[in-house]
Amino acid sequence: RKTVMNDLGKFMVIIGLALVLIGAWLWSGVGTSWFGHLPGDLHVQRERFSFHFPIVTCLVISVVLTVLTVLMWLLRK
Repeated sequence: RKTVMNDLGKFMVIIGLALVLIGAWLWSGVGTSWFGHLPGDLHVQRERFSFHFPIVTCLVISVVLTVLTVLMWLLRK
């Protein structure tokens, strides 16, 4: 039981550090030119209406997070 809590704590610290690094990276303005503006992202603008859904950006983020998760799982084995 003690090792499960230790592993959970380590995992939470790693996730927290990853979020801080990603946040600092985005805050610095590095990703502002492409983040949310990839080909395939939906942007509809009408006279009094604007809708933006970055579907391709979400898919790219999902793939990156999935690959990182699989790598972490493989390195743990």
